[in-house]
Amino acid sequence: MDNKFLVIPYSPFSIVMQLLEGSFDKRALEQNYGACMKAAILTGYGGADKIEIRDLEKPAIGDNEILIRTAATTVTQVDNIFRSGDHLFARMATGVIKPKISVMGTELAGWVESVGKDITGFKPGEAVIADSGTNYGAHAEYVKITPEDPVTLKPENMSFPEAAALSYGGLTALSFLQDTAKLQAGQRMLILGASGSVGSFAVQIAKAIGAHVTAVASGDNAKLVLSLGADEFVDYRNTDITQLKDTFDVIFDSVGKYRFGRLKPLLNDNGIFMTTDLSPNILWNMILTGMVGNKKAKIAFTGLNTFGQKMEGLQKLLQFYEDGKLKPVIDRTFTLDEIRKAHEYVSTGRKKGNVVVTVSEEGRV
Repeated sequence: MDNKFLVIPYSPFSIVMQLLEGSFDKRALEQNYGACMKAAILTGYGGADKIEIRDLEKPAIGDNEILIRTAATTVTQVDNIFRSGDHLFARMATGVIKPKISVMGTELAGWVESVGKDITGFKPGEAVIADSGTNYGAHAEYVKITPEDPVTLKPENMSFPEAAALSYGGLTALSFLQDTAKLQAGQRMLILGASGSVGSFAVQIAKAIGAHVTAVASGDNAKLVLSLGADEFVDYRNTDITQLKDTFDVIFDSVGKYRFGRLKPLLNDNGIFMTTDLSPNILWNMILTGMVGNKKAKIAFTGLNTFGQKMEGLQKLLQFYEDGKLKPVIDRTFTLDEIRKAHEYVSTGRKKGNVVVTVSEEGRV
Protein backbone atom coordinates (compact mmCIF):
# COMPACT_ATOMS: atom_id res chain seq x y z
CA MET A 1 0.00 0.00 0.00
CA ASP A 2 1.27 3.44 -0.94
CA ASN A 3 2.19 5.18 2.31
CA LYS A 4 0.64 8.61 1.64
CA PHE A 5 -1.80 10.83 3.47
CA LEU A 6 -5.40 10.60 2.38
CA VAL A 7 -6.09 14.17 1.28
CA ILE A 8 -9.60 15.50 0.80
CA PRO A 9 -9.34 17.80 -2.28
CA TYR A 10 -10.43 21.01 -0.54
CA SER A 11 -9.85 20.33 3.13
CA PRO A 12 -7.98 23.04 5.06
CA PHE A 13 -4.91 20.75 5.09
CA SER A 14 -4.98 20.28 1.31
CA ILE A 15 -5.46 23.99 0.67
CA VAL A 16 -2.37 24.76 2.76
CA MET A 17 -0.39 22.08 0.89
CA GLN A 18 -1.52 23.41 -2.50
CA LEU A 19 -0.61 26.95 -1.49
CA LEU A 20 2.86 25.77 -0.52
CA GLU A 21 3.19 23.92 -3.83
CA GLY A 22 1.79 26.84 -5.83
CA SER A 23 -0.98 24.65 -7.26
CA PHE A 24 -4.01 26.08 -5.47
CA ASP A 25 -6.91 26.71 -7.88
CA LYS A 26 -9.24 29.29 -6.32
CA ARG A 27 -11.76 29.12 -9.16
CA ALA A 28 -11.97 25.33 -8.91
CA LEU A 29 -12.72 25.69 -5.20
CA GLU A 30 -15.46 28.19 -5.98
CA GLN A 31 -17.01 25.90 -8.56
CA ASN A 32 -17.06 22.97 -6.12
CA TYR A 33 -18.15 24.74 -2.98
CA GLY A 34 -19.56 28.11 -4.06
CA ALA A 35 -17.83 31.47 -3.79
CA CYS A 36 -18.25 33.81 -0.83
CA MET A 37 -18.08 37.57 -0.74
CA LYS A 38 -18.01 40.18 1.97
CA ALA A 39 -21.13 42.35 2.33
CA ALA A 40 -22.65 44.92 4.71
CA ILE A 41 -25.84 43.36 6.08
CA LEU A 42 -28.77 45.34 7.50
CA THR A 43 -29.91 43.23 10.47
CA GLY A 44 -32.80 45.47 11.56
CA TYR A 45 -34.05 49.05 11.71
CA GLY A 46 -32.13 51.44 13.92
CA GLY A 47 -28.69 52.97 14.22
CA ALA A 48 -25.47 52.21 12.39
CA ASP A 49 -24.91 49.29 14.78
CA LYS A 50 -27.56 47.43 12.78
CA ILE A 51 -25.01 47.08 9.96
CA GLU A 52 -22.77 44.01 10.13
CA ILE A 53 -20.04 42.79 7.79
CA ARG A 54 -20.68 39.16 6.92
CA ASP A 55 -19.82 36.58 4.30
CA LEU A 56 -22.50 35.87 1.72
CA GLU A 57 -22.63 33.66 -1.31
CA LYS A 58 -21.56 35.46 -4.46
CA PRO A 59 -24.63 36.23 -6.64
CA ALA A 60 -25.37 33.85 -9.50
CA ILE A 61 -26.30 35.56 -12.76
CA GLY A 62 -28.78 34.68 -15.48
CA ASP A 63 -28.32 34.72 -19.24
CA ASN A 64 -29.02 38.47 -19.53
CA GLU A 65 -27.32 39.67 -16.36
CA ILE A 66 -23.88 41.01 -15.43
CA LEU A 67 -21.80 40.35 -12.33
CA ILE A 68 -19.69 43.31 -11.25
CA ARG A 69 -16.77 43.23 -8.83
CA THR A 70 -17.26 46.38 -6.81
CA ALA A 71 -14.49 48.95 -6.61
CA ALA A 72 -16.44 51.67 -4.81
CA THR A 73 -19.98 52.52 -3.75
CA THR A 74 -21.62 55.20 -1.58
CA VAL A 75 -23.76 55.66 1.52
CA THR A 76 -26.52 58.11 0.65
CA GLN A 77 -29.22 59.88 2.63
CA VAL A 78 -31.66 57.31 1.22
CA ASP A 79 -29.55 54.50 2.71
CA ASN A 80 -29.67 56.37 6.00
CA ILE A 81 -33.46 56.69 5.82
CA PHE A 82 -33.91 53.03 4.91
CA ARG A 83 -31.63 51.90 7.74
CA SER A 84 -33.26 54.03 10.41
CA GLY A 85 -36.80 52.92 9.61
CA ASP A 86 -38.12 56.27 10.84
CA HIS A 87 -40.09 57.12 7.70
CA LEU A 88 -43.45 55.44 7.10
CA PHE A 89 -43.35 55.92 3.32
CA ALA A 90 -39.88 54.36 3.21
CA ARG A 91 -41.03 51.36 5.25
CA MET A 92 -43.75 50.69 2.72
CA ALA A 93 -40.94 49.92 0.28
CA THR A 94 -38.37 48.40 2.60
CA GLY A 95 -40.57 46.38 4.97
CA VAL A 96 -43.12 47.53 7.55
CA ILE A 97 -41.98 45.37 10.48
CA LYS A 98 -38.41 44.47 9.54
CA PRO A 99 -36.15 45.22 6.57
CA LYS A 100 -36.66 43.06 3.52
CA ILE A 101 -33.50 44.58 2.01
CA SER A 102 -30.49 42.80 3.47
CA VAL A 103 -27.74 44.57 1.49
CA MET A 104 -28.32 48.25 0.80
CA GLY A 105 -26.70 50.57 -1.73
CA THR A 106 -27.48 51.20 -5.38
CA GLU A 107 -24.72 53.21 -7.03
CA LEU A 108 -21.35 51.66 -7.74
CA ALA A 109 -18.33 51.45 -9.98
CA GLY A 110 -16.17 48.41 -10.58
CA TRP A 111 -15.16 45.78 -13.09
CA VAL A 112 -17.19 43.28 -15.07
CA GLU A 113 -16.52 39.92 -13.44
CA SER A 114 -18.69 37.79 -15.71
CA VAL A 115 -21.60 38.14 -18.15
CA GLY A 116 -24.57 35.98 -19.11
CA LYS A 117 -24.56 34.32 -22.52
CA ASP A 118 -27.03 36.88 -23.94
CA ILE A 119 -24.89 39.90 -22.98
CA THR A 120 -22.98 41.34 -25.93
CA GLY A 121 -22.04 44.89 -24.92
CA PHE A 122 -19.62 44.09 -22.09
CA LYS A 123 -16.77 41.71 -21.38
CA PRO A 124 -14.93 40.67 -18.22
CA GLY A 125 -12.33 43.11 -16.95
CA GLU A 126 -13.95 46.28 -18.28
CA ALA A 127 -14.36 49.17 -15.81
CA VAL A 128 -18.01 50.22 -15.53
CA ILE A 129 -20.45 52.50 -13.74
CA ALA A 130 -23.75 50.96 -12.67
CA ASP A 131 -26.84 51.46 -10.55
CA SER A 132 -28.62 48.44 -9.14
CA GLY A 133 -31.84 50.39 -8.51
CA THR A 134 -34.53 48.60 -6.54
CA ASN A 135 -32.41 45.44 -6.50
CA TYR A 136 -29.96 47.22 -4.15
CA GLY A 137 -26.95 45.12 -3.07
CA ALA A 138 -24.15 47.59 -3.89
CA HIS A 139 -22.62 47.44 -0.39
CA ALA A 140 -20.88 44.19 -1.23
CA GLU A 141 -17.84 42.88 -3.07
CA TYR A 142 -19.98 41.64 -5.98
CA VAL A 143 -23.23 43.01 -7.40
CA LYS A 144 -25.63 41.50 -9.92
CA ILE A 145 -26.91 43.91 -12.56
CA THR A 146 -30.21 43.02 -14.23
CA PRO A 147 -31.56 44.20 -17.63
CA GLU A 148 -33.53 46.98 -15.86
CA ASP A 149 -30.39 48.50 -14.32
CA PRO A 150 -28.26 51.13 -16.11
CA VAL A 151 -24.62 50.21 -16.71
CA THR A 152 -22.02 51.88 -18.90
CA LEU A 153 -18.26 51.98 -19.39
CA LYS A 154 -16.32 54.21 -17.01
CA PRO A 155 -14.33 57.00 -18.67
CA GLU A 156 -10.60 56.46 -18.18
CA ASN A 157 -10.16 59.96 -16.77
CA MET A 158 -12.81 59.42 -14.07
CA SER A 159 -11.73 57.91 -10.76
CA PHE A 160 -13.64 55.01 -9.22
CA PRO A 161 -14.83 57.14 -6.25
CA GLU A 162 -16.14 59.77 -8.68
CA ALA A 163 -17.79 57.13 -10.84
CA ALA A 164 -19.43 55.49 -7.83
CA ALA A 165 -20.88 58.84 -6.72
CA LEU A 166 -22.41 59.76 -10.08
CA SER A 167 -25.70 57.95 -10.51
CA TYR A 168 -27.87 58.57 -7.42
CA GLY A 169 -27.41 62.30 -6.92
CA GLY A 170 -26.77 63.01 -10.58
CA LEU A 171 -29.76 61.16 -12.00
CA THR A 172 -32.04 62.48 -9.27
CA ALA A 173 -31.05 66.10 -9.90
CA LEU A 174 -31.22 65.69 -13.69
CA SER A 175 -34.70 64.19 -13.55
CA PHE A 176 -36.04 67.01 -11.37
CA LEU A 177 -34.47 69.80 -13.41
CA GLN A 178 -34.79 68.44 -16.93
CA ASP A 179 -37.97 66.37 -16.84
CA THR A 180 -40.07 67.82 -14.02
CA ALA A 181 -39.16 71.54 -14.08
CA LYS A 182 -38.12 71.57 -17.76
CA LEU A 183 -35.55 74.16 -16.73
CA GLN A 184 -34.53 76.59 -19.49
CA ALA A 185 -31.54 78.84 -20.04
CA GLY A 186 -32.08 82.26 -18.50
CA GLN A 187 -34.53 81.09 -15.85
CA ARG A 188 -33.90 81.91 -12.19
CA MET A 189 -33.59 78.96 -9.83
CA LEU A 190 -33.33 78.62 -6.05
CA ILE A 191 -31.65 75.42 -4.81
CA LEU A 192 -32.01 74.51 -1.14
CA GLY A 193 -29.46 72.07 0.28
CA ALA A 194 -26.99 73.01 -2.43
CA SER A 195 -24.01 71.37 -0.74
CA GLY A 196 -25.51 67.87 -0.51
CA SER A 197 -25.29 65.08 -3.06
CA VAL A 198 -28.42 65.94 -5.04
CA GLY A 199 -28.01 69.66 -4.42
CA SER A 200 -24.38 69.87 -5.59
CA PHE A 201 -25.32 68.07 -8.80
CA ALA A 202 -28.36 70.33 -9.21
CA VAL A 203 -26.20 73.47 -9.06
CA GLN A 204 -23.87 72.16 -11.75
CA ILE A 205 -26.63 70.84 -14.02
CA ALA A 206 -28.60 74.08 -13.74
CA LYS A 207 -25.53 76.08 -14.72
CA ALA A 208 -24.81 73.69 -17.60
CA ILE A 209 -28.36 74.35 -18.83
CA GLY A 210 -27.78 78.10 -18.54
CA ALA A 211 -29.96 79.05 -15.56
CA HIS A 212 -29.21 81.70 -12.95
CA VAL A 213 -28.68 79.87 -9.63
CA THR A 214 -29.15 81.08 -6.10
CA ALA A 215 -27.82 78.39 -3.78
CA VAL A 216 -28.76 77.89 -0.14
CA ALA A 217 -26.56 76.03 2.37
CA SER A 218 -24.71 76.69 5.61
CA GLY A 219 -22.06 79.40 5.54
CA ASP A 220 -19.34 76.77 5.99
CA ASN A 221 -20.14 75.49 2.51
CA ALA A 222 -20.22 78.84 0.69
CA LYS A 223 -16.83 78.38 -0.97
CA LEU A 224 -17.72 74.90 -2.19
CA VAL A 225 -21.10 75.87 -3.62
CA LEU A 226 -19.79 78.99 -5.36
CA SER A 227 -16.98 76.89 -6.86
CA LEU A 228 -19.67 74.70 -8.44
CA GLY A 229 -20.93 77.70 -10.37
CA ALA A 230 -23.70 79.20 -8.21
CA ASP A 231 -24.32 82.87 -9.04
CA GLU A 232 -25.45 83.81 -5.55
CA PHE A 233 -25.17 82.19 -2.13
CA VAL A 234 -27.49 82.40 0.89
CA ASP A 235 -26.56 81.14 4.35
CA TYR A 236 -29.75 79.70 5.83
CA ARG A 237 -28.33 80.03 9.34
CA ASN A 238 -28.50 83.81 9.31
CA THR A 239 -31.12 84.43 6.62
CA ASP A 240 -34.84 83.67 6.69
CA ILE A 241 -35.31 82.05 3.28
CA THR A 242 -39.01 82.94 3.21
CA GLN A 243 -38.08 86.65 3.35
CA LEU A 244 -35.82 86.72 0.29
CA LYS A 245 -36.45 89.72 -1.98
CA ASP A 246 -35.88 87.80 -5.23
CA THR A 247 -38.43 85.57 -6.90
CA PHE A 248 -37.76 82.45 -8.92
CA ASP A 249 -39.04 80.39 -11.81
CA VAL A 250 -38.01 77.14 -10.10
CA ILE A 251 -37.42 76.31 -6.44
CA PHE A 252 -35.82 72.95 -5.70
CA ASP A 253 -35.71 71.72 -2.11
CA SER A 254 -33.15 68.94 -2.49
CA VAL A 255 -33.22 68.04 1.21
CA GLY A 256 -36.97 68.08 1.85
CA LYS A 257 -36.93 70.68 4.63
CA TYR A 258 -39.47 73.21 3.33
CA ARG A 259 -43.16 73.08 2.44
CA PHE A 260 -44.77 74.53 -0.65
CA GLY A 261 -46.93 76.97 1.32
CA ARG A 262 -43.93 78.67 2.95
CA LEU A 263 -42.03 79.23 -0.29
CA LYS A 264 -44.94 79.84 -2.65
CA PRO A 265 -44.56 83.67 -2.33
CA LEU A 266 -41.04 83.34 -3.78
CA LEU A 267 -42.33 81.83 -7.02
CA ASN A 268 -42.90 83.84 -10.17
CA ASP A 269 -46.13 83.36 -12.07
CA ASN A 270 -46.12 79.82 -13.52
CA GLY A 271 -43.30 78.98 -11.14
CA ILE A 272 -42.61 75.45 -9.90
CA PHE A 273 -41.72 74.22 -6.40
CA MET A 274 -40.10 70.78 -6.19
CA THR A 275 -39.04 68.66 -3.23
CA THR A 276 -37.36 65.30 -2.75
CA ASP A 277 -39.47 64.59 0.36
CA LEU A 278 -42.34 62.22 -0.35
CA SER A 279 -44.94 63.33 2.15
CA PRO A 280 -48.73 63.78 2.38
CA ASN A 281 -48.15 67.54 2.18
CA ILE A 282 -46.47 67.51 -1.22
CA LEU A 283 -48.90 64.93 -2.60
CA TRP A 284 -51.87 67.06 -1.52
CA ASN A 285 -50.34 70.22 -2.98
CA MET A 286 -49.57 68.45 -6.25
CA ILE A 287 -53.24 67.56 -6.60
CA LEU A 288 -54.44 71.01 -5.50
CA THR A 289 -52.09 73.06 -7.70
CA GLY A 290 -52.78 70.73 -10.59
CA MET A 291 -56.39 71.93 -10.52
CA VAL A 292 -56.12 75.60 -9.51
CA GLY A 293 -53.52 78.36 -9.58
CA ASN A 294 -50.51 79.02 -11.79
CA LYS A 295 -47.86 78.10 -9.22
CA LYS A 296 -47.23 74.38 -9.09
CA ALA A 297 -45.94 71.92 -6.47
CA LYS A 298 -44.25 68.81 -7.82
CA ILE A 299 -42.19 65.77 -6.90
CA ALA A 300 -40.33 63.44 -9.26
CA PHE A 301 -40.61 59.68 -8.75
CA THR A 302 -37.14 59.08 -10.13
CA GLY A 303 -37.06 55.45 -9.04
CA LEU A 304 -39.84 54.74 -11.53
CA ASN A 305 -37.85 56.00 -14.51
CA THR A 306 -37.49 53.47 -17.31
CA PHE A 307 -34.22 51.79 -18.22
CA GLY A 308 -34.04 54.00 -21.31
CA GLN A 309 -34.51 57.17 -19.26
CA LYS A 310 -31.82 56.11 -16.78
CA MET A 311 -29.34 55.22 -19.52
CA GLU A 312 -30.00 58.48 -21.37
CA GLY A 313 -29.55 60.41 -18.13
CA LEU A 314 -26.33 58.61 -17.27
CA GLN A 315 -24.89 59.35 -20.70
CA LYS A 316 -25.84 63.02 -20.34
CA LEU A 317 -24.11 63.22 -16.96
CA LEU A 318 -20.99 61.65 -18.42
CA GLN A 319 -21.05 64.15 -21.28
CA PHE A 320 -21.28 67.01 -18.76
CA TYR A 321 -18.28 65.44 -16.99
CA GLU A 322 -16.25 65.13 -20.19
CA ASP A 323 -17.09 68.76 -21.05
CA GLY A 324 -15.85 69.94 -17.66
CA LYS A 325 -19.31 71.10 -16.57
CA LEU A 326 -19.88 68.56 -13.80
CA LYS A 327 -17.78 66.82 -11.17
CA PRO A 328 -19.03 64.64 -8.30
CA VAL A 329 -18.26 66.22 -4.93
CA ILE A 330 -16.66 63.74 -2.52
CA ASP A 331 -16.60 64.63 1.16
CA ARG A 332 -15.18 61.57 2.89
CA THR A 333 -14.12 58.05 1.98
CA PHE A 334 -14.44 54.93 4.13
CA THR A 335 -13.64 51.27 3.54
CA LEU A 336 -16.33 48.58 3.52
CA ASP A 337 -15.20 47.50 7.00
CA GLU A 338 -15.80 51.10 8.13
CA ILE A 339 -19.29 51.38 6.66
CA ARG A 340 -20.86 51.92 10.08
CA LYS A 341 -18.78 55.09 10.38
CA ALA A 342 -20.03 56.15 6.95
CA HIS A 343 -23.63 55.74 8.11
CA GLU A 344 -22.92 57.64 11.30
CA TYR A 345 -21.42 60.51 9.35
CA VAL A 346 -24.30 60.69 6.86
CA SER A 347 -26.70 60.68 9.84
CA THR A 348 -25.20 63.95 11.10
CA GLY A 349 -26.71 65.78 8.12
CA ARG A 350 -23.44 67.64 7.60
CA LYS A 351 -21.96 65.81 4.65
CA LYS A 352 -20.86 67.76 1.60
CA GLY A 353 -21.71 66.04 -1.66
CA ASN A 354 -21.09 62.32 -1.42
CA VAL A 355 -19.72 59.79 1.07
CA VAL A 356 -17.83 57.03 -0.74
CA VAL A 357 -17.14 53.50 0.44
CA THR A 358 -14.19 51.76 -1.22
CA VAL A 359 -14.73 48.02 -1.44
CA SER A 360 -11.39 47.08 -2.98
CA GLU A 361 -7.91 48.58 -2.74
CA GLU A 362 -8.00 49.56 -6.43
CA GLY A 363 -11.27 51.40 -5.83
CA ARG A 364 -9.50 54.20 -4.04
CA VAL A 365 -8.25 55.77 -7.28
